[in-house]
Amino acid sequence: MKNILSVAAIVISGHISSQVIMGDAIGTAPAGQKVSVLLEFATGQNKGIILPYVRTMPTGTGLAEGTIVLDATNQAAARVKYYNGVTTGGATGWVDLSFGHDANISSSMTLQPNALAVTEDPAAKVIIGADVSTADGVLVLESLTKAMILPIVSDTNNIPDPAPGLMVFINKAGAKRLAVYNGGGWTYWKP
Repeated sequence: MKNILSVAAIVISGHISSQVIMGDAIGTAPAGQKVSVLLEFATGQNKGIILPYVRTMPTGTGLAEGTIVLDATNQAAARVKYYNGVTTGGATGWVDLSFGHDANISSSMTLQPNALAVTEDPAAKVIIGADVSTADGVLVLESLTKAMILPIVSDTNNIPDPAPGLMVFINKAGAKRLAVYNGGGWTYWKP
Protein backbone atom coordinates (compact mmCIF):
# COMPACT_ATOMS: atom_id res chain seq x y z
CA MET A 1 0.00 0.00 0.00
CA LYS A 2 2.88 2.40 0.80
CA ASN A 3 4.31 1.82 -2.68
CA ILE A 4 0.98 2.69 -4.30
CA LEU A 5 0.72 5.87 -2.22
CA SER A 6 4.32 6.82 -3.06
CA VAL A 7 3.73 6.38 -6.78
CA ALA A 8 0.46 8.34 -6.53
CA ALA A 9 2.28 11.17 -4.72
CA ILE A 10 4.97 11.28 -7.41
CA VAL A 11 2.44 11.28 -10.25
CA ILE A 12 0.26 13.96 -8.66
CA SER A 13 3.21 16.20 -7.76
CA GLY A 14 4.63 15.79 -11.25
CA HIS A 15 1.46 17.26 -12.65
CA ILE A 16 1.46 20.24 -10.30
CA SER A 17 5.24 20.87 -10.50
CA SER A 18 5.86 20.62 -6.79
CA GLN A 19 8.49 19.04 -4.60
CA VAL A 20 8.37 15.37 -3.58
CA ILE A 21 9.97 14.10 -0.36
CA MET A 22 10.29 10.32 -0.07
CA GLY A 23 10.39 8.67 3.36
CA ASP A 24 9.12 11.48 5.59
CA ALA A 25 7.64 14.97 5.45
CA ILE A 26 10.91 16.80 6.21
CA GLY A 27 13.64 15.47 3.89
CA THR A 28 17.24 16.63 4.07
CA ALA A 29 17.34 20.11 2.52
CA PRO A 30 17.27 23.06 4.91
CA ALA A 31 13.94 24.93 4.86
CA GLY A 32 15.40 27.90 2.97
CA GLN A 33 16.71 25.65 0.20
CA LYS A 34 13.51 23.67 -0.43
CA VAL A 35 12.66 25.99 -3.32
CA SER A 36 15.60 24.48 -5.26
CA VAL A 37 14.57 20.85 -4.82
CA LEU A 38 12.28 18.67 -6.97
CA LEU A 39 12.93 15.31 -5.30
CA GLU A 40 14.58 14.48 -1.98
CA PHE A 41 14.72 11.63 0.48
CA ALA A 42 14.44 11.20 4.25
CA THR A 43 17.64 11.39 6.27
CA GLY A 44 19.14 8.58 8.35
CA GLN A 45 17.43 5.76 6.45
CA ASN A 46 20.59 3.96 5.17
CA LYS A 47 18.77 3.44 1.89
CA GLY A 48 19.49 4.64 -1.62
CA ILE A 49 17.89 5.06 -5.00
CA ILE A 50 18.19 2.12 -7.40
CA LEU A 51 18.99 2.94 -10.99
CA PRO A 52 17.18 1.26 -13.88
CA TYR A 53 18.82 -1.98 -15.08
CA VAL A 54 19.08 -1.83 -18.89
CA ARG A 55 19.72 -4.83 -21.13
CA THR A 56 20.23 -2.54 -24.14
CA MET A 57 21.89 0.84 -23.70
CA PRO A 58 19.56 3.72 -24.63
CA THR A 59 20.30 5.67 -27.81
CA GLY A 60 18.51 8.18 -29.98
CA THR A 61 17.12 11.68 -29.87
CA GLY A 62 15.22 11.26 -26.58
CA LEU A 63 18.41 10.35 -24.71
CA ALA A 64 19.12 13.24 -22.34
CA GLU A 65 22.44 14.28 -20.85
CA GLY A 66 22.53 13.29 -17.19
CA THR A 67 20.80 9.92 -17.75
CA ILE A 68 22.14 7.35 -15.26
CA VAL A 69 21.67 3.56 -15.59
CA LEU A 70 23.04 0.20 -14.51
CA ASP A 71 24.43 -1.20 -17.77
CA ALA A 72 23.37 -4.87 -17.72
CA THR A 73 24.06 -5.53 -21.40
CA ASN A 74 26.63 -8.05 -20.15
CA GLN A 75 25.24 -9.41 -16.88
CA ALA A 76 28.67 -10.72 -15.88
CA ALA A 77 30.22 -7.27 -16.35
CA ALA A 78 27.63 -4.74 -15.14
CA ARG A 79 28.64 -1.13 -14.59
CA VAL A 80 26.94 2.10 -13.51
CA LYS A 81 27.09 4.67 -16.34
CA TYR A 82 25.88 8.17 -17.08
CA TYR A 83 25.30 9.88 -20.41
CA ASN A 84 27.26 13.10 -21.03
CA GLY A 85 26.20 13.62 -24.65
CA VAL A 86 29.74 13.60 -26.12
CA THR A 87 29.52 11.39 -29.20
CA THR A 88 32.36 12.75 -31.32
CA GLY A 89 35.63 10.97 -32.02
CA GLY A 90 34.08 7.52 -31.59
CA ALA A 91 32.73 8.24 -28.09
CA THR A 92 29.33 6.76 -27.23
CA GLY A 93 28.45 9.49 -24.73
CA TRP A 94 28.33 6.93 -21.89
CA VAL A 95 30.79 7.43 -19.00
CA ASP A 96 31.65 4.55 -16.66
CA LEU A 97 31.07 5.44 -12.99
CA SER A 98 32.30 2.01 -11.84
CA PHE A 99 35.96 2.83 -12.61
CA GLY A 100 36.17 -0.16 -14.95
CA HIS A 101 35.18 -2.64 -12.24
CA ASP A 102 32.79 -5.29 -13.52
CA ALA A 103 30.09 -6.89 -11.40
CA ASN A 104 28.33 -10.18 -12.05
CA ILE A 105 24.64 -9.42 -11.48
CA SER A 106 23.24 -12.54 -13.16
CA SER A 107 21.37 -13.61 -10.03
CA SER A 108 19.91 -10.11 -9.57
CA MET A 109 18.73 -10.08 -13.17
CA THR A 110 16.44 -13.04 -12.46
CA LEU A 111 14.38 -10.61 -10.33
CA GLN A 112 14.10 -8.03 -13.13
CA PRO A 113 11.31 -8.06 -15.72
CA ASN A 114 12.17 -10.16 -18.76
CA ALA A 115 11.88 -8.17 -21.96
CA LEU A 116 10.27 -11.16 -23.68
CA ALA A 117 7.59 -11.55 -21.01
CA VAL A 118 6.76 -7.88 -20.42
CA THR A 119 5.38 -5.44 -22.94
CA GLU A 120 6.85 -2.07 -22.08
CA ASP A 121 5.22 1.19 -23.08
CA PRO A 122 8.17 3.33 -24.21
CA ALA A 123 6.16 6.50 -23.59
CA ALA A 124 5.35 5.59 -19.96
CA LYS A 125 7.19 7.77 -17.45
CA VAL A 126 6.77 9.89 -14.38
CA ILE A 127 7.73 13.53 -14.85
CA ILE A 128 8.35 15.78 -11.86
CA GLY A 129 8.73 19.52 -12.38
CA ALA A 130 7.00 19.88 -15.75
CA ASP A 131 3.85 18.81 -17.55
CA VAL A 132 5.75 17.14 -20.42
CA SER A 133 9.28 16.13 -21.31
CA THR A 134 10.95 14.86 -24.48
CA ALA A 135 13.54 12.97 -22.41
CA ASP A 136 13.30 9.18 -22.39
CA GLY A 137 13.26 7.73 -18.90
CA VAL A 138 11.17 6.04 -16.26
CA LEU A 139 11.55 8.96 -13.86
CA VAL A 140 12.28 12.35 -15.41
CA LEU A 141 13.08 15.40 -13.32
CA GLU A 142 12.56 18.43 -15.54
CA SER A 143 13.48 21.87 -14.24
CA LEU A 144 15.69 24.83 -15.08
CA THR A 145 16.12 25.79 -11.42
CA LYS A 146 15.57 22.70 -9.25
CA ALA A 147 17.47 19.45 -8.64
CA MET A 148 17.25 16.07 -6.93
CA ILE A 149 18.92 15.50 -3.59
CA LEU A 150 20.19 11.93 -3.44
CA PRO A 151 19.50 9.77 -0.41
CA ILE A 152 22.08 10.73 2.23
CA VAL A 153 23.93 8.17 4.35
CA SER A 154 26.84 8.49 6.79
CA ASP A 155 28.69 5.43 5.45
CA THR A 156 28.04 2.79 2.78
CA ASN A 157 29.05 0.16 5.36
CA ASN A 158 25.77 0.95 7.15
CA ILE A 159 23.67 -0.14 4.15
CA PRO A 160 22.57 -3.75 4.63
CA ASP A 161 22.69 -5.85 1.45
CA PRO A 162 22.93 -3.08 -1.20
CA ALA A 163 21.23 -3.81 -4.52
CA PRO A 164 23.07 -3.44 -7.83
CA GLY A 165 22.52 0.07 -9.18
CA LEU A 166 22.20 1.67 -5.73
CA MET A 167 23.24 5.33 -5.56
CA VAL A 168 23.67 7.51 -2.44
CA PHE A 169 25.48 10.59 -1.20
CA ILE A 170 27.81 10.08 1.77
CA ASN A 171 27.66 12.96 4.23
CA LYS A 172 30.66 12.26 6.45
CA ALA A 173 33.12 14.91 7.66
CA GLY A 174 36.15 14.83 5.36
CA ALA A 175 34.60 12.19 3.10
CA LYS A 176 31.56 13.75 1.41
CA ARG A 177 31.04 12.02 -1.94
CA LEU A 178 28.74 10.27 -4.40
CA ALA A 179 28.71 6.48 -4.06
CA VAL A 180 27.42 4.01 -6.65
CA TYR A 181 27.15 0.24 -6.27
CA ASN A 182 27.30 -1.88 -9.41
CA GLY A 183 26.62 -5.20 -7.68
CA GLY A 184 30.27 -6.06 -7.15
CA GLY A 185 31.50 -3.10 -5.17
CA TRP A 186 31.14 0.58 -4.35
CA THR A 187 32.83 3.32 -6.34
CA TYR A 188 33.16 6.81 -4.93
CA TRP A 189 33.17 10.18 -6.65
CA LYS A 190 34.47 13.10 -4.62
CA PRO A 191 33.75 16.68 -5.71
